Amino acid sequence: QVQLVESGGGLVQPGGSLRLSCVASGSISRIDAMGWFRQVPGKEREFVAAIRAGAETAWYEGPLKGRVIIARDNAKNIVYLNMFRLRPEDTAIYYCATYRGGGRLESLGSYDNWGQGTQVSVSS
Repeated sequence: QVQLVESGGGLVQPGGSLRLSCVASGSISRIDAMGWFRQVPGKEREFVAAIRAGAETAWYEGPLKGRVIIARDNAKNIVYLNMFRLRPEDTAIYYCATYRGGGRLESLGSYDNWGQGTQVSVSS
């Protein structure tokens, strides 16, 4: 399994933007899909976005839909999450993960390899 390391989180004002990065220790070109989730303490980790290996298809669900774009660079083994018009309720730890196949892309149980997460805080 590749190791995943997220970065790019931080403090941003409401209405601001952030780009998160997920760097893999090895090739991701053959990983069917990569996903981003987020989690607030005391709540279940929730799906944000996923992207297929060829980057031809992306899925979005939840409150960030319409304000986020996922992208992947297989040559650099990086998956990005571009977030816009951020709100205080977007404050969470954001995780990337590899899809193990066979389940719904938006399901937590469909992913078997996680990074350590990066904190995003939206506040004035």
